[in-house]
Amino acid sequence: MNELVNIAEGILKSCLDAKEGESVLVVTDDSRRKIGEAFYDASKNLGCEGMILIMKERTVNGEEPPKAVAEAMKGADIVIAPSAKSLTHTNARIQAAAAGARVATMPGITKEMFSQGAMTADYNEVEKLTDRITAMLTTAETARIEKAGKVLNLSLKGRNGVPSPGVYKCPGKCGNLPSGEAYIAPLEDGSDGEMIIDGSMVGIGKLDAPLEVVVSGGKLRSVTGKKSENLDILLKSEENATLCELGIGTNEAAVLNGIILEDEKVYGTVHIAFGTNTSFGGTNKAECHMDGIILEPTLYLDDILVIKDGKFMV
Repeated sequence: MNELVNIAEGILKSCLDAKEGESVLVVTDDSRRKIGEAFYDASKNLGCEGMILIMKERTVNGEEPPKAVAEAMKGADIVIAPSAKSLTHTNARIQAAAAGARVATMPGITKEMFSQGAMTADYNEVEKLTDRITAMLTTAETARIEKAGKVLNLSLKGRNGVPSPGVYKCPGKCGNLPSGEAYIAPLEDGSDGEMIIDGSMVGIGKLDAPLEVVVSGGKLRSVTGKKSENLDILLKSEENATLCELGIGTNEAAVLNGIILEDEKVYGTVHIAFGTNTSFGGTNKAECHMDGIILEPTLYLDDILVIKDGKFMV
């Protein structure tokens, strides 16, 4: 436990700039209780006003926490959320950031991920690349993903890119830890085409066989492949089926391990997600937010080649 606490102290200092006297709220669930307790102890060691709330594990990514938890999040200087399911795209997270909290969400975090992979990156370098790609997303009106003969077109017009560099030191800043991605909410009716998801998929984990998705009018029309029945919630409603995110991994230390928190940060990958995007500039509120990782993609923003077969060209 001491090792976990030491690592947690480093995260609070280097990524969230925790200072003596600040309030640090840890939001966790039964499955990540030991990691949550490590952050609680670390916050006290740093002279912060540490607090911890342990809730029942959520059912899906993007499900809101209990009202009492959401209210507490708005009152803290720092919120750190190691949990099984993601709180990143919840109203609770949005409102906490709007109230000035620095928020780091850690959906699916494991003890191993504390000391390996994405968490060990040079976050100065991650931040530089993330900011560069975010600026390109903001100026682009279209995106095109190509892989194995499949093409998916997305309209980005009027939407701003969002950086998640793993460094959240100013009031209202928030994102994942570990991190390293630039992402955007495409227009909810502006995606058309087909794509292969072959890295990992929320609801399934690391894939040993690819999934094929068909999208038209911004909605997922079909998903086929091994274990695709695990994704039935996406076809339950138009909101759940909405292609809500385009993301680009910018962390060279990240490894594909079946946990989306790290998988979507893998350098040179692209991910698309279905469901909620109100937390980052979109208008769609769904029951879920489910990401799928595309390995070694080719990506164009407008007509600029950004990634070719998984290698950055910019």
